[in-house]
Amino acid sequence: VAELKLDSMSDLKQLLMFSGFPEPFLKGDSRSARRWSQEYRQRLIREEVPKLEQIEDLGSLELLAQRLPRLVGSPLSINNLREDLDRAFKTVKNWLFVLEKLYHIFPVAPFGKSILRAVKKERKYYLYDWSLIEDEGFRFENFVASHLLKWVHYQEDVEGYHWELRYFRDRDGREVDFVLIKNENPELLIECKLADTSISGSLLYLKRRFPKSRSIQLVLMPNREYISDSGVEVLSALRFLKTLV
Repeated sequence: VAELKLDSMSDLKQLLMFSGFPEPFLKGDSRSARRWSQEYRQRLIREEVPKLEQIEDLGSLELLAQRLPRLVGSPLSINNLREDLDRAFKTVKNWLFVLEKLYHIFPVAPFGKSILRAVKKERKYYLYDWSLIEDEGFRFENFVASHLLKWVHYQEDVEGYHWELRYFRDRDGREVDFVLIKNENPELLIECKLADTSISGSLLYLKRRFPKSRSIQLVLMPNREYISDSGVEVLSALRFLKTLV
């Protein structure tokens, strides 16, 4: 959003629909975008993977890549994928790593401290081509994840700060989409919503645990923007993402 200097909801929705890859975004045509994404994935698996790894079963790897858009937004169980694909745990884990190295997906690890009863193992995975995600809510979450990852990389590579992008989930089912950590301290908590501006209970819980952290409920189409009595900001996605890089 900041790079393109977007100023309107219509422009933001076009970016959300067609992804940040230049060809589908600039064409702005749904059919062309679908064909581009399909060709991109096929070429990635059939041409780029063999240059990087010796993988004999490219068909199963492509099935994995096809499944991932439906799994965005939830911690990924490699065990479940292993059973579905009828492959070894180590094999599926390696395939995910290969897709990471080729910039098809990126992981977000859980943020957890013992006092939070947080989950500590399963990562979430997001796509660089978020247009593949059919569910609008999860596509918006992936969209925000991509912006935050870019900002974290900028802080590390240009400013020299150590930041991490994480998510929070505890054993009681409370979940916050993103936690940005600087020097092991949570500095920014973000929950993504399409339109609901009532404050997330999970975000309020984490805000109470880390009162110094800036806490934002990021809304694609907000009715209004405000700061709650608890200190949680309700902001439009357009306004917030324009402040990044």
